[in-house]
Amino acid sequence: MKKLVMLVALFLATTTLVNAQQTPAKAEVKKEVRNVKHAKHKVAREEKAETKKMEKAEVKAEAKKVEVKK
Repeated sequence: MKKLVMLVALFLATTTLVNAQQTPAKAEVKKEVRNVKHAKHKVAREEKAETKKMEKAEVKAEAKKVEVKK
């Protein structure tokens, strides 16, 4: 009988200790921040647009050269 009481006491003690433990806090999900500079001035925006147009024109010119070679 004494062993049964000790077993019950041990069981109750372990369950209370396990329930009393704090759960670890979940790690916060961090958003990745893009490091993109936005053109603030009208001149800078126009320059950026011009460079994009130039790049597109270069790609088209290269594509035409490839077609001619075929």
